[in-house]
Amino acid sequence: MEQRNLGSQGLTVDAQGLGCMGMSAFYGATDEAESLATIARALELGVTLLDTAESYGPFRNEILLGKALAGRRDAAVLATKTGMEITDDGQMVRLNGSPEYVRRALERSLRHLGTDHIDLYYLHRVDPQTPIEETIGAMADLVAEGKVRYLGVCEAAAQTIRRAHAVHPLTAVQTEYSLFERGIEHDEVQATLRELGIGLVAYSPLGRGFLSGAITSPDDFAQDDWRRTDPRFQGENFERNLEVVRAVRRIATDKDVTPSQLALAWVQHQDAVAIPGTKRRRYLEENIASTRVTLTDDEISAIEAVAPHGAVTGDRYTPEGMSTLNG
Repeated sequence: MEQRNLGSQGLTVDAQGLGCMGMSAFYGATDEAESLATIARALELGVTLLDTAESYGPFRNEILLGKALAGRRDAAVLATKTGMEITDDGQMVRLNGSPEYVRRALERSLRHLGTDHIDLYYLHRVDPQTPIEETIGAMADLVAEGKVRYLGVCEAAAQTIRRAHAVHPLTAVQTEYSLFERGIEHDEVQATLRELGIGLVAYSPLGRGFLSGAITSPDDFAQDDWRRTDPRFQGENFERNLEVVRAVRRIATDKDVTPSQLALAWVQHQDAVAIPGTKRRRYLEENIASTRVTLTDDEISAIEAVAPHGAVTGDRYTPEGMSTLNG
C-alpha cells in the first residue's frame, strides 16, 4: 500500500488505516473472533495505523487490540486517545484534559494495550476547563519520557490547533471528514493543517456507513446501534441524505467501483489518511481496494457536485455530542 508521511514530524503510515471502535462499541453486536481476524488480515494486507481510544467500550477496544498485537507490536502504528475521564470501573465522568488525568489515563492505556509506548496519542476532545497549553504540555512530557512518540488532537478548532502546536508540534488532527461532512474545508481547519504541516486523519470517511449504500432505512440499524439517535439518520434528514447517497452510487456504478470505494478514494485524494471502521474482513478488503482507485479531475468535479458542503442535513451528533466539539 502507498506510504504517506503523516504530518511533518517523521511518522509514516499507509494511505488507509483501520478504525477499530465498532469492534467493541456503538455499532450493534460484536464478535471478538471476527474482530481479531479482521485486525490480523489488515496487518497482512499492509495496513499499519490502528485507531482506538480508552472510551471505546470503555477499555474493551484497547484490550482487544492488546490481544491482537501480542507478539507483533512492531507491525502496527498504534493510536489511542485520552481526555474523556473514565473511572477504573468504566464509568464516564466528563471531559478532562488535566495533566493529572492525562498521565493516569496513559498508564492505564499502556496496560490495556500490553505495550510500553503509544505511537500516536490524541486528545480525544478539548476540555474547556483546562487550557490546551496545559494538556499538551503534559502530553509532551510523555513524549520526553519515551512513552508516546507523536501527538495529535481530535475535533479541535483552528485556533486551538495553533495553540497546541505552539506547545509541542502536532503530527495529526483527527476529525470527521467525508463527502457527508466537509466542514473543515470551510472553517479554516484544513487550511491551518496545511500551513503548519500537520497531517489529517479522517474518521467516519463513509459517513458513518451511509455512503456505503447499504443503509436504506433507519430500520437497518440494530436496536443498540447509536446511529438510531444520530440526527442525520432521522426523519426528513434521512430521506434527503439518501439522495446524496444515490447520486454517489450512480457515479460509482459508472466507474465500476463500489460506493464505499469511491467515497474513500475521494477522501484519500484530499491528502487525508482515512480510517474507515469495520469489524468484518470482507468490508476491510473492499475498503483497502479503494487505495488502488484513481480519480480524474472530471470525476472529482462530478463527485463534489453531488455532495457539496451543506448538501447533507442534520447535526453530526445529538446536542450533548455537539457540545463536546471545539469548532
